[in-house]
Parts: sequence; C-alpha cells; structure tokens
Amino acid sequence: MSALHNFFFSIYPYICLAVFLMGSLARFDRDQYTWKSDSSQLLRKGSLRWGSNLFHIGILFLFFGHFVGLLTPHFIYEHFITAENKQLMAVYSGGLAGFICFIGLTLLLHRRLFDPRIRLTSHRTDIAILVILWCQLVLGLVTLPFSLTHSDGSVMMALGEWAQRLLTFRDGGAELLVNLDWPYKVHLVLGMTIFFLFPFSRLVHVWSGFGSLAYLARPYQVVRARRMNVPAGQNQPRQPGAGV
Repeated sequence: MSALHNFFFSIYPYICLAVFLMGSLARFDRDQYTWKSDSSQLLRKGSLRWGSNLFHIGILFLFFGHFVGLLTPHFIYEHFITAENKQLMAVYSGGLAGFICFIGLTLLLHRRLFDPRIRLTSHRTDIAILVILWCQLVLGLVTLPFSLTHSDGSVMMALGEWAQRLLTFRDGGAELLVNLDWPYKVHLVLGMTIFFLFPFSRLVHVWSGFGSLAYLARPYQVVRARRMNVPAGQNQPRQPGAGV
C-alpha cells in the first residue's frame, strides 16, 4: 500500500469532513446572506424546470442510497437480503437514478454554459461545481459495469467496511481498497473533494433544504390585529373623507 493511497483513504476523509462541518458553520455565522442558491429562473424557465427536477430527484436518491448502503452494518440486513442481491439492487436502482440525474445535470450545465445571459450572471464557482458534479456522476456510472463483474458483493462489502471504519475511527480501512479498480478510487476521492468544496460553493444551500423539515414540527404562528387592543367603538376602519 503506497503512501499516497494511505493518505487519500485514511487521512484525506477526515480533512474533508472537518472542512465540511467547520466551514459550513463558519459560513452560516459570517455570511448568512449567501446561504442560498441564486436563481436564474427569470432568465430561462424551460430547461431549468426539467433539469432541476430530474437532477434533484436523482441526486437525493443517490445520496441516501450511498449513505444507507455504506454505513449500514452487514449484520443488520443479512437476515433479509444477501450481499450479492443487495449489490445487484444497488446497481440497478442506482443506475436508473444516476441516469435520471445525469440528464438533469446535463441540462443545467448546458444552460449555464451556452445561454449568454445565464453565463454572464453565473459565478465561476457555479460552473465549476456543476462540472465537478457532472464528472463525479459520470465516474459513478462508469463503475456500474465493474460492479456487475463482482457479483459476489465483495466490492460493496469492502466499501461499506471502509466507510464504517472511518466513522468509528478504526484503522485498516485503506487496506481494504488496495485492489479496487481505478474508477472506484477516483470516484471516492472526487466525492470526498466535493465535501471539501461544499462550504465554499452554492452547495451550502443543501443545509437549508434539510433545515426546512423543521417546519413540519413548528407550531402555528399566531397573528393578532393591532385593532384588538383599541378601546371598543374605536376599532373600525376610518371612513374616507373623515376628519382627523
């Protein structure tokens, strides 16, 4: 195992996680007015509607699929589904979600690059993060044929064990990935880099999306009219032309 491999899969994940959490907190504390995603809907609606909906549907499925798939210990689901079947399910469902996300992201990137008005109003970071996400998505789709050649579920088990060891601060995770094919390794490194860039890009608005779920448990807002505190007989609207 080379020193570079050990760095990327043993040390780099913690660097990205620390920057992701502390950077997000610092940005919320110092630049709350940038805690949003700038909209270009008024400049061009059609491709935005299709692109945004397809992208968000696909990316949310992929995010939670990776989150649950990597961080769920094998003993929890081994009584319900085998590792082989779980990997096949992940390949087919993830492939479909990835294809949907790819179409949406391509539409969003195309309008950013080739619509003159949107290009002029786009920040360089907006375009850069879309390009990085597009490359990451393509890499993820490239790994699908490789996953089908490992139908025994060994790759999925190795990736899950690596992620769980990182989360529980256990050593030896990088050794599990030594024999992985190169698309997996590049996909992992680029994915961690996206978390590193998260606080410095428009991706930070994802926190607002998850935070909006708090409105489901928020108590009703009580609104009282100012006229309720006025003495009786004086709480009627003033008639037009009435004297002062």
